[in-house]
Amino acid sequence: MNLLLKEIRHNPILWLLAIVPVVFAAQKLKPEAHTLLFILSVLAIVPLAVLLSHATESVAAKTGDTVGGLLNATLGNLTELIIALAALRAGQYALVKASIAGAIVTNTLFMLGASFLLGGLKHHVQEYNRGSARLQACLLFLATVALLVPSAVSGADSTAGSVFTAKLSVCLSVLLIAAYGLGLLFSLKTHRELFGGAEHAEAGEVPWPMGLALTTLAGVTVLVALVSEVFVESVQQAALSFGMSQAFVGFVIVALVGGAAEMASAFSGARKDRLDLSVGIALGSAAQIALFVAPVLVLLSYIIGPAPMSLQFWPGVVIMMIIATMTVSLVTNSGRSAWFVGVLLLLVYLIFAITLYLLPPPVV
Repeated sequence: MNLLLKEIRHNPILWLLAIVPVVFAAQKLKPEAHTLLFILSVLAIVPLAVLLSHATESVAAKTGDTVGGLLNATLGNLTELIIALAALRAGQYALVKASIAGAIVTNTLFMLGASFLLGGLKHHVQEYNRGSARLQACLLFLATVALLVPSAVSGADSTAGSVFTAKLSVCLSVLLIAAYGLGLLFSLKTHRELFGGAEHAEAGEVPWPMGLALTTLAGVTVLVALVSEVFVESVQQAALSFGMSQAFVGFVIVALVGGAAEMASAFSGARKDRLDLSVGIALGSAAQIALFVAPVLVLLSYIIGPAPMSLQFWPGVVIMMIIATMTVSLVTNSGRSAWFVGVLLLLVYLIFAITLYLLPPPVV
């Protein structure tokens, strides 16, 4: 506990932890102040993300970057899952699907691109495990195919009704979850020797004890989940105040805020020349969203949603996911990166973000 308090005292960003109770107080006192709650919740997630990053790096120092990246991706996606569940209960399926697609594209393009850029500005050339990156890219391609099929079939065949799409989505969800489980078995058990990355911890870096790191991970994850509830309740009205479209909110804002904890760990790892950790977080998180979170949300919609949710996405969103998957497959094929590679990934992401920001609202 002394190490945790010392870290808070010496890191000015962590002083923003004082905003966390302010968020809950503001929610009780002024629940209608959506813009204020939106700003406060975003500010509260930032220090929680930094704290989660430090704890995850301490765990990764003892378990290795592969397991550390998986752990960070899992805990980080828990935030996005909670945000999606809140929207799912409210029947906001458009927001759920936009946040799913946005998380996949944001992790593969923005998080990975910024990691390459930040790491490349400090280190001339960085290397990472090419086999691990290619496996995650293959899993992502499988997921995009599964997301493409319902949209393609319903668009090509007018007789394919909602009942068919719902049944197909359930079957595909089960297959995707099975594929994700088998992928974990392959990379962490039967062929784990192929996915180990070199450790590059900086001199003088003292990781936290495992007990403190795991306790911090659990506590911070709960706080992030609670703050995310406030965020998702206020983001829609706040978006109108800032003139943002619903597509931009789900695809960009929700994805960036929901992935803040993972991004903090990925960027920190890249700066410390631990690119295996950064790549594992970025691609592992995207694969987990596509192969596990999205199918689980489809299945849970039958329990907590007002109606079943399908895997049928808008054609434009599916195209963006396919482009993101193909782009990351190309740039990670060599197992080496430099700052300009990160710039290229960020430019592709900015093309998508600008398009969605300028997208006119639907005609009612």
